[in-house]
Amino acid sequence: MPSSWSNKRERQYEKIKRSAKSRGRSSGTAKRIAAATVNKTRRRKGETKGASKARRRTSRSSKRSSTSRRRAAAGRKGGRR
Repeated sequence: MPSSWSNKRERQYEKIKRSAKSRGRSSGTAKRIAAATVNKTRRRKGETKGASKARRRTSRSSKRSSTSRRRAAAGRKGGRR
């Protein structure tokens, strides 16, 4: 675990690692899965050094309002208009 992780991320890492091991993964694979998941979460939350400001402001489609989603779907074939 990198020293740049917060206590919360270390707990998240341990929980994911235990979960992967309980599902039959090897310890090396479990560590890799846990580290990748924690790093992915840190990037999305803007906790990394290289996280861009634009990415932090951008909301994902699952977090957007239903109106915004409908508007986005209207531009695609078969979307509501």
